[in-house]
Amino acid sequence: MTPTPYAIEVEGLTKRFGGKLAVDSFAMRVPRGQIYGFLGPNGSGKTTTIRMLCGLLTPDEGRGTCLGFDILRESARIKREVGYMTQRFSLYEDLSIAENLEFIGRVYGLRDRRRRVNESLQRLGLEKRRGQLAGTLSGGWKQRLALASCLLHDPKLLLLDEPTAGVDPGARREFWEHLHQLADEGITVLVSTHYMDEAERCHALAYIAYGKLLASGSAAEVVAGARLSTWCIEGAGLASAARELRGAPGADMIVPFGEKLHVSGTDAVALAASVSRVAAGAGLKATAVEPGLEDVFIHLMRRAPEPVSVARSPEG
Repeated sequence: MTPTPYAIEVEGLTKRFGGKLAVDSFAMRVPRGQIYGFLGPNGSGKTTTIRMLCGLLTPDEGRGTCLGFDILRESARIKREVGYMTQRFSLYEDLSIAENLEFIGRVYGLRDRRRRVNESLQRLGLEKRRGQLAGTLSGGWKQRLALASCLLHDPKLLLLDEPTAGVDPGARREFWEHLHQLADEGITVLVSTHYMDEAERCHALAYIAYGKLLASGSAAEVVAGARLSTWCIEGAGLASAARELRGAPGADMIVPFGEKLHVSGTDAVALAASVSRVAAGAGLKATAVEPGLEDVFIHLMRRAPEPVSVARSPEG
């Protein structure tokens, strides 16, 4: 089989639960060796999509390949080549770190299980804790163990479903250093996240809401594609300024950022006039700034048409 340039290439993916639409004609291409960010609010269909990609769910409609294997006919082969990390810690808390990895190795039928376990422990910095019970680990160390178990069988693709939820900033940073090292080695990573700083670390992004793809591309391309104008207002009395700007021409979105106010909209001329009027009247400083990913994703979320009923998989 000739490798394709894409680790994931799907189109028209659709999934319903009890007649409710969870994923709606979803399409995505993920080049090999990239870290691809998967963003969207809770209940947007991210987990359902990931489960269809790795063969845990069968799409009702659509087609595509994962690592060159057909997602409808070759799901068993996909499972052997993919490492899947769920939102919740799913290893045995009454087993030690090493015992959990030994068990995973047996599940995959690895012949050189002991060597792979030792290499995985060393790679993730778990060697000194190998005898510690998994249930006694902090969130950051559980995260490392979960990643180690995903890598044990040398997968070509990692599917990580909100892997850093509830983990402290230091552990998150170390985790992302591991991901970039893996990508440098040729492993493709699809990772869902709610953190904008993590989204900016990805080579490319896809934003999904209510089962539909709203935007995709690099962070710069997603920001440019939104055609959003943003102003930053500073000074005393920001709450009063925010109230005055609500409903003003061009001011589609008003978001506090600490001691600053971000005001955004797609009508640049109307927005500039409204911001200038309110800022001048209150003696505030107003500066046009480049919109950030958070500005863009809030904008996309507010514009997304919410269906009458939204289907959710057990984990969103």
